[in-house]
Amino acid sequence: MINDTLARVTQRIIERSKQTRAAYLARINEARTQTVHRSQLACGNLAHGFAACQPDDKAALKNMVRSDIAIITAYNDMLSAHQPYENYPQRLKQALHSVSAVGQVAGGVPAMCDGVTQGQDGMELSLMSRDVIAMSAAIGLSHNMFDGALFLGICDKIVPGLVMSALSFGHLPAVFVPAGPMSSGLPNKEKVRVRQLYAEGKADRHALLEAEAASYHGVGTCTFYGTANTNQMVMEVMGLHLPGASFIHPDTPLRDALNDAAARQITRLTETAGNYLPIGQLVDEKVVVNGIVSLLATGGSTNLTMHMVAMARAAGIIINWDDFSELSDSVPLLCRIYPNGPADINQFQAAGGVQLVVRELLNNGLLHQDVHTVAGFGLERYTQEPWLDNGQLAWRDGVASSLDASVIASIAKPFEHHGGTKVLAGNLGRAVMKTSAVPAENQTIEAPAIVFDSQHDIVPAFEAGKLDRDCVVVVRFQGPQANGMPELHKLMPPLGVLMDRGFKVALVTDGRLSGASGKVPSAIHVTPEAYTGGMLAKVQNGDMIRVNGHTGELQLLVAEAELDQRTPYQPDLSGERFGCGRELFSTLRSQLSGAEQGACCIAF
Repeated sequence: MINDTLARVTQRIIERSKQTRAAYLARINEARTQTVHRSQLACGNLAHGFAACQPDDKAALKNMVRSDIAIITAYNDMLSAHQPYENYPQRLKQALHSVSAVGQVAGGVPAMCDGVTQGQDGMELSLMSRDVIAMSAAIGLSHNMFDGALFLGICDKIVPGLVMSALSFGHLPAVFVPAGPMSSGLPNKEKVRVRQLYAEGKADRHALLEAEAASYHGVGTCTFYGTANTNQMVMEVMGLHLPGASFIHPDTPLRDALNDAAARQITRLTETAGNYLPIGQLVDEKVVVNGIVSLLATGGSTNLTMHMVAMARAAGIIINWDDFSELSDSVPLLCRIYPNGPADINQFQAAGGVQLVVRELLNNGLLHQDVHTVAGFGLERYTQEPWLDNGQLAWRDGVASSLDASVIASIAKPFEHHGGTKVLAGNLGRAVMKTSAVPAENQTIEAPAIVFDSQHDIVPAFEAGKLDRDCVVVVRFQGPQANGMPELHKLMPPLGVLMDRGFKVALVTDGRLSGASGKVPSAIHVTPEAYTGGMLAKVQNGDMIRVNGHTGELQLLVAEAELDQRTPYQPDLSGERFGCGRELFSTLRSQLSGAEQGACCIAF
């Protein structure tokens, strides 16, 4: 039987989205054809579309029978997670040939890494890159040659951007093809220890670089449970990956077999295959709720509280943070993966992986089973794991109970009885906190504010001893319209040191921290942001602030009459509008919505 809260929130979303969802479904139905899409093209258009194809593919595309599958790739060879995609298109084309279909690389999209850009000017382009990715993929698909699409992307903004694009072409079937995590390197706890030693001046740059390089050492996603791996978790539970595809290592026989299977599967979902399942129909309200539940049950990245809003809106579905909050009260925390535990994603996979999490949640009515997936109808298919049976891809039942209870717990004995994300609210606005990573005793603080308008001013203040006290560090003008809403992970080592010294510390910001927020209690994504007149712009040094991750309180403890007399502070941000390409994004930045609305510039 389905959980009462799950049923209630789902029905509320259905009612809220009735008009926008109906309009969306009508739109994608209008774009549907009864034959291959390229049949709508004039002869000159079509000739351009297959001019570069090899002769057999050209003949296949002329006869208007075989499916043409678009490949959208986020390949680059600088970033570990995307380097494996280099040879995927050719292999996918071969697999498509095996089922009498054609594959064409329709376009590439940018893939940037927040790990490279942390604390740098380029980080201010990071969140906006999601919408750029969505638009870039749409350009590739706009040639109208295609009957389905394979999407190759894995990291922070890439997957949400690709989903938004796929849903804008919601009349096409789509399968997402992950590349998997890198092998385990230096344990995350040791990496953090060296970072804090460096922040204290007790380790030099050479020691820090060696630790970082030992952590991020090969191809694949970073092994902590940040946004990249949270993306994979959510995509699989939403039924957009093949079962068990998320956390298989790159460049392995099983990964190759799964990629081949994804190519074959997309052809079975096309109009001409007789089993038509476009992504716009697959992603419905129940599927979106399943994605939220998977995020909460695993203590995933807070970035998804924005990305899922934008992704859902692309399908005509309207969700908000109240939905996350209410579900979080009923969904237990089942996983301890760094930063909310010592294990990495490979240890999670070894303990039972996605299949076990889905089994636990389904058995206790915390996921909708009656949903479409790219593997067929019914989510129970995702309790199975892939394996090679004499070299042939097959699926078998995943484990029935955890192989490591310190990594994956049961519903009967969860790590927490609520999800890993808490929505905070008060006169400072609304925010989110990743409570799964913060010890319960540290989730409540009432202390004076120390206010910064730039993240770059905090380390000098820390080094000068100005933060050696109980305090709420306020970092404002970091929201979407102010500077693109960068992640602020460079703040975590010094704030972590302050906590180790015995001080009560919290962070309040309209910026982001995403999946690696760590032990510092952080009220992030504060909305309205300071730049657009949010209350953060009125906070002054010494003001008392209460942050309570248990009750969800975010309160500036200043009399309302005094706040009414204060003029919102507005710094000169003109110096941050140029350099590192930022000048190219001024119009885009000015159109971004608030964090709870998805921080999105696209009007779906």
